Amino acid sequence: MALSDFVAAVVAVLRRRPGDLLPLYLLGVAVPAIVRVVPFLALGVAYLQLAATGRLETIQTQLADLESPPDPNADPEAFETWASGLEPLVDQLVTPPLLALAAVSVIASVLVFAVLSAAVAAGQVSACYGRLRGTRGLRTGIDGAVRFWLRFLGLFVLELVCWAVVLGTVGIATALFAGGISLAAGSGAVAIPVVLLGAFVAFLGVLVVRALFALAPVAIVVDDAGVVTSLRNVLGFVRSQPVAAAFYYVIAIGVLVGLSTITGLFSVADIVTVGSLLSALVVMPALDLLKTAIYCGYRGRLRPPEPPARSLRDGVQAGLRRGWHELIAFVRAHPGAHVVAAGLGLLGFWMGWVAAGPFVGTFEASITARLEGEFPPTMAANLFGNNWLVAFTTAYAGVAFAIPAIVSLLFNGVSIGVLARLEVDPFELAAFVLPHGILEIPVILIAGALGISVGVTAWQTWRGRVERPELAAALERAFWVLIGIGIVLAVAAIIEGFVSPYYYRLFL
Repeated sequence: MALSDFVAAVVAVLRRRPGDLLPLYLLGVAVPAIVRVVPFLALGVAYLQLAATGRLETIQTQLADLESPPDPNADPEAFETWASGLEPLVDQLVTPPLLALAAVSVIASVLVFAVLSAAVAAGQVSACYGRLRGTRGLRTGIDGAVRFWLRFLGLFVLELVCWAVVLGTVGIATALFAGGISLAAGSGAVAIPVVLLGAFVAFLGVLVVRALFALAPVAIVVDDAGVVTSLRNVLGFVRSQPVAAAFYYVIAIGVLVGLSTITGLFSVADIVTVGSLLSALVVMPALDLLKTAIYCGYRGRLRPPEPPARSLRDGVQAGLRRGWHELIAFVRAHPGAHVVAAGLGLLGFWMGWVAAGPFVGTFEASITARLEGEFPPTMAANLFGNNWLVAFTTAYAGVAFAIPAIVSLLFNGVSIGVLARLEVDPFELAAFVLPHGILEIPVILIAGALGISVGVTAWQTWRGRVERPELAAALERAFWVLIGIGIVLAVAAIIEGFVSPYYYRLFL
């Protein structure tokens, strides 16, 4: 097959039914939101332990006696004196039970992250394989996640071991050789070229390992191979199809460099969410599809869908219309989930308001200070990107039986409650929030309700009450609802960046 055929297959899959593939990549973005449930639970246990031992009351008393922190730049000595007053608080927190709890939390978080990442990666590659063979992506992806997650986890661990072996071997050899030359010459300067050469060799070694392991996940899925067999199959592919392999590697490096460049340019303008959105919605799906298409072509199993008949512009417009209609339909069809989401948001706000009580007078929040120096276009872009990512992660993290979605709603409510309680001018804060908040807050709650709905479906699938196609349909439906949420968040971000910070000042 011509190399252009592989690119055409990637474009066809991405333009035809994107909702049948992209949810698994958004689920990858949501993995950290699922993992953070572990430390949040640990914090809850720590709070109960402090309350049971009476340390919590002591901490609250000591916080109430603290004065507001001085400016560390204006008076470093005064700030250091103030910081020394925190030592009694640290003594209350650094205890053997709490340290053990922290250690368990870290270990559990790493394990959960590794397992979830392996399962999601297996689902992503399986979905790409399914779409490139003309079958349903999400359905195939869910089956692949269940079937291949352990092999993917083994592949990840083996790659880390290979990196450690390469870096360790080259590092030890370089240190011994450089040390010998330095002793023989009586000068350490002569060893600098050896160290630079060792660093270059280590870089090449890591690059070769990454290149080999980059294609191994595809071999696991396409060939139904084990970890070691997949690596052998990839070596056979590279030997048999060096041009196709080189084509993928060049494209992958170019795309990743381009993404880094775009992310860096936007970072200069203080827009920090572009890279995450592009990576989840375009770059990673396209690269996975490309390497899967190339390997499928090598195995003679490539049967991609036909290219869409309508233009890209018409496709985008149709997608936005569908997203808006799916959003309205979801709100109408799930009133109970929205009541629960609103209740959790209010509960979180109350918890934050109460928790911030001991800090009133010690710490202050000011909306005026937070808005100082903000540039409206940059502010609007950041708010839209950040809020849409929050919506994505809240909705798709809910696949873990709705628990992360519940935690996210509580966490956001707590954050707002704390800021509201510590705000120096509550009227100004309310005036700022009102214009965009009437749009932004409801759709964030809708994202939470969406996460709860997805979680209920995942639980029913786990218990065998519904089949996996129902879970696949829920994930695809969530994608289109989130497109509708994105429309509302874009309008809210424009209002928050260009209107909310300025309109009420005319009346002050």
